[in-house]
Amino acid sequence: MSESLRDYTTLHIGGPAKKFLHATTEAELINAVSAADSAGEPVLIIGGGSNVLVGDEGFSGTVIRVETKGNSYAVDACSGGMISVAAGEDWDEFVEWIIGKGFAGVETLSGIPGTVGASPIQNIGAYGHEVSEVIARVRTWDRKAGELKTLSNTECEFAYRTSKFKKEKDRYVVLEVTFQLRQGEMSLPIAYKELADYLGVELGARALVSDVRKAVLELRSRKGMVINKKDHDTWSAGSFFVNPIVDAAIAAKLPSDAPKWPQSDGRVKLSAAWLMERSGVNKGSAHNGAGVSSKHVLALVNNGSATSADMVELARSAKAAVREKFGIELEPEVRFVGCDL
Repeated sequence: MSESLRDYTTLHIGGPAKKFLHATTEAELINAVSAADSAGEPVLIIGGGSNVLVGDEGFSGTVIRVETKGNSYAVDACSGGMISVAAGEDWDEFVEWIIGKGFAGVETLSGIPGTVGASPIQNIGAYGHEVSEVIARVRTWDRKAGELKTLSNTECEFAYRTSKFKKEKDRYVVLEVTFQLRQGEMSLPIAYKELADYLGVELGARALVSDVRKAVLELRSRKGMVINKKDHDTWSAGSFFVNPIVDAAIAAKLPSDAPKWPQSDGRVKLSAAWLMERSGVNKGSAHNGAGVSSKHVLALVNNGSATSADMVELARSAKAAVREKFGIELEPEVRFVGCDL
């Protein structure tokens, strides 16, 4: 009997896989991908399953779950710590571990579900910081060239919630990520007002790394953004939509209370959550088995019986509401497999 993908995604949605493999070593991972590619078999690579919506029909190819483990670090007086981490390691367990070793730089990214290998693909970020700030290089298997390839930070082409790995979808299999982190008890500058207020510090100030981690985990929990298998209100893929970045002229037309973050290229980043709430998308509302989290409007959740069709319909209605109210198109942060908007 084939394994169901609902058991391997944080949304708990998804049909069966034609073939399901667990890759616990780099060699197993590369061999499994190469064998499927040689056979012309579709491949779906998953880690924590935290950023994917799989259709109810499942996946008619090979699903490979990355379960590789291991890390190593070396400390240099000048550059700080260079920490290499296997792609299958749990992201938040890595953050907790590395903070315990006395390093700073990833504290605001606490509580994000998923694996280390997925972090550069999406260029995960939270509370004013992104993982690209601390990635030195990413070692991959290049499926197109059929060889190992290591990409420097610049070669990864990081941008807001994207990277070369996302732009050239399915070309690179992330094997290991090397981070360059600073030793010390103090965090990166606090760049997000909500977090600064919670910590009782000024924007741009620093706080104890351990305090920042605790604060971020608490704030994320309040928003239902820390996965709890017993709480359907957290059965989500995190933020379903990315914060849109628009021309300054478009941002200027929004009400004065709309959150706006000017970007270096002259454009303005907006709050997807604010746009949704002002367009009539309400926390706690339901659509068949799917719903909007009662804790955070950006988290579309499985109330226990949702199908992928329920989730797609809910996402479509949210997109349409924002488009009709503000003329702005929300783009999904979630990857769709076997379904789409």
